[in-house]
Amino acid sequence: MGRRVRTAQIAGFSRRRGCSLLREIGYGPAAMQPFKKLEGVAAPLNMINVDTDMIIPKQYLKTIQRTGLGKALFDELRFNTDGSEKPDFVLNKPAYRKAQILVAGENFGCGSSREHAPWALLDFGIRAVIATSFADIFYGNCFKNGILPIKLPQAEVDKLMDDAERGANAVVTIDLEAQEIRGPDGGCIKFEVDPFKKQCLLNGWDDIGLTMRAEDKIATFENSQHTQQPWI
Repeated sequence: MGRRVRTAQIAGFSRRRGCSLLREIGYGPAAMQPFKKLEGVAAPLNMINVDTDMIIPKQYLKTIQRTGLGKALFDELRFNTDGSEKPDFVLNKPAYRKAQILVAGENFGCGSSREHAPWALLDFGIRAVIATSFADIFYGNCFKNGILPIKLPQAEVDKLMDDAERGANAVVTIDLEAQEIRGPDGGCIKFEVDPFKKQCLLNGWDDIGLTMRAEDKIATFENSQHTQQPWI
């Protein structure tokens, strides 16, 4: 009974004001934060084939909440079995605890398609990942969650990896509009990005955000349908 009432509430609200009720009553994630220009410390993760189980292990997949997963990011790499930190892991080092950019090896995000992987990265504070290649599903999920994945040739990744080794001085600036990365020495690297995905990131449009751009048309359709088919 409760489920039917809730469905009726959503349907009724949708006819009056469109689909924005979904977020107002807690369905779906909060609005995605736009990505325009990011300046932050870059952490070097010089590993290839970092899979999604390494990013966020399977025992943390029970939740459908996008928040709170940052503490479990790279769980088996960051922590011992007793819960203590592994001091040699890059994100446990003082210089990188607040890193916002990750410079990694090829085939980042391979393995299962779990969307919890970008959720965990974002919750930790990572807004951009730079690598020579990414697993396709992970790559797409990043854009849908406000993370910018950047593909670069090996030589340029090596240069940024070297820059990132500078610790707290490894401040990198990523300008999505200009499609430029500037390292701590002022050098500039250009990168390519799909125009549609770029616009979605710049404007903070996830899948729900894209749908809500047509909220007026959706509301018009719902009102028309309710008039013509009131039993629905």
